[in-house]
Amino acid sequence: MRLFVAIDLDAEARGSVGAEQQRLARVLDARGSLRWVKPEQMHLTLSFLGEVDEARGAAVADAMRAPIPVAPFTMRFRGLGVFPPRGAPSVLWLGVADGSAQAIDLQRRVADRLEPLGGPREARPYHPHLTLARWRDGRPGAARRALAADGGREIARVDVRYVTLYQSRLSPHGPTYTALAQAELST
Repeated sequence: MRLFVAIDLDAEARGSVGAEQQRLARVLDARGSLRWVKPEQMHLTLSFLGEVDEARGAAVADAMRAPIPVAPFTMRFRGLGVFPPRGAPSVLWLGVADGSAQAIDLQRRVADRLEPLGGPREARPYHPHLTLARWRDGRPGAARRALAADGGREIARVDVRYVTLYQSRLSPHGPTYTALAQAELST
C-alpha cells in the first residue's frame, strides 16, 4: 500500500484554490503544458511514506489515530512559487503565508512519530505548499511567467484541527485517495 499523511482542505478552500487554478490556466497555459491537480484531491502533504506492506501499514494507521500535542491553527494560502527554484520548472505551487511555522512543527512531530515505523526522514527542509500543477515540459521562461502571474492576495484559509493518513492508489485516470486514520490536534 502507498501511504502519506496530509492536512485536508475543506470544500470552501478547495473551491477558492480551484478558481485560482482556472485564473492561472487562462494566463499561463496557452499551450496546455501544465497538468492541473484536481481541487477535490488537494491536500498539504506532511509525510510521504511510499509503498509499505500491510503489517507496517496497520502499525502506521494505529500510530496516526493518537492525538498530536499541537494546538489547532489556521493556515492562509498566498504566493506562487516553482520547484526547482532555478532552471526549468516542474511544479507550480501555492505557498502558506500564515501558519507556516505551525505546519513545519506539525510535520516534524508527524515525522518523529513515523520514524520508528520506518517513515522516511526528508533531507531537505520542509516547505509547506499546495501543488497546483506540474509542467510536462517546463522551460525557464515558464517560471518567470508563473511568478509574474501571482496576484499577491490570499487565496484560501484552512483551520487545521487534525491530520489524515491516506492510502493512494495510482491509475491511468489519476490517483484515488482513501482515508485510513485521523489524528486530532490537541494541546
